[in-house]
Amino acid sequence: MRIDILTIFPDMFEGPFNHSIIKRSVEKGLAEIHIHNIRDFATNKHRNVDDYVYGGSAGMVMMVQPIADCIDKLRAEREYAEIIFLTPDGELLNQGMANQMSLKENLIMLCGHYKGIDERIREHYITKEISVGDYVLSGGELAAAVLTDSIIRLLPGVLNDETSALSDSFQDGLLSPPVYTRPANYQGWKVPDVLLSGNDKEIKAWNYAQSLERTRLRRPGMLGETEKLG
Repeated sequence: MRIDILTIFPDMFEGPFNHSIIKRSVEKGLAEIHIHNIRDFATNKHRNVDDYVYGGSAGMVMMVQPIADCIDKLRAEREYAEIIFLTPDGELLNQGMANQMSLKENLIMLCGHYKGIDERIREHYITKEISVGDYVLSGGELAAAVLTDSIIRLLPGVLNDETSALSDSFQDGLLSPPVYTRPANYQGWKVPDVLLSGNDKEIKAWNYAQSLERTRLRRPGMLGETEKLG
């Protein structure tokens, strides 16, 4: 998989992309991440990429030309399954969406700033708009890092135990059950006996019941009416 990220703050990705799972996936050749500075495509001597809003509203808007030229250059080199704009008014990111994106080959992610991007980019280039939550960030970089992580961890060979992702929260429509590790007894706080029993059938049943109860209490909107009633 190849992900191209368009931003005016490329250094913001050095931390999250140079550690842990994302770093290992790149080193293994399972993923490519390319960061593009939109300012490199500005045509004015000051490398400005924003201008005032038509109509007199407050704030600045990212200009159409630098973004369009950057996307055009990339599309001339390869085909992209999606051109994604990270924006608060996009479709809310969920596990199903991350699963779908992980099956794609090439993705572009555009990070907005200021009051947003010129609407003509959204009309003529963007194929998918994604939000990481109902709140506003200073820019799209953190959202792009979240989306990238949620996708790359699902690629075959990235996780040491590929079955681990299958038991993550949201994969089966439920939150994950509680998890424990050694010691089995810490200051009188004990691991549930069933998890120490070695009985796979009983352990699976316990995990499911715990997932269902945790989802019912914390995220009831994820459940159907029958499951809510127990």
